[in-house]
Amino acid sequence: MGRMSPRHSKPNSAIADAELTILKALWDGGPATVRELLERLGTDWAYTTVQTLVGRLVEKGHVRTDRKDLAHVFTAITVRNELAERRVDEVASSLLDGAVAPLVLRLVEKGKFSAEEIESFRELLRAAERRGKSRPTKDGRGKGRGKDGAP
Repeated sequence: MGRMSPRHSKPNSAIADAELTILKALWDGGPATVRELLERLGTDWAYTTVQTLVGRLVEKGHVRTDRKDLAHVFTAITVRNELAERRVDEVASSLLDGAVAPLVLRLVEKGKFSAEEIESFRELLRAAERRGKSRPTKDGRGKGRGKDGAP
């Protein structure tokens, strides 16, 4: 297999669903060889399929490879939350033309949240509200003001 150094240093490169399956196995179980990944996955994928997929992740900068004895050990270097944030940004940008509200509303509607998470959401909403009130409108005046600039 040779040394698999990243040809591209773009960890933002899109990840196919099969590649994401490999990345999840690395996140959940830690560093692994191709054979260990095969065992974790429990799929009928061939050794060469897993080898190809993990190789693509290395090329895209999401996984690093280290030589251990005769085998390569693969480690995820992209953090799950970072990838999730990028994916949300991509969906909002490409599918919703930058509008995040429909996406957020759907996620909140479908989710189950702890009291701490709900309080975090409230704080984020209060901060967003403060930013919205201080942002000028197209005509240069602050939001919520009349034509003469009065509240």
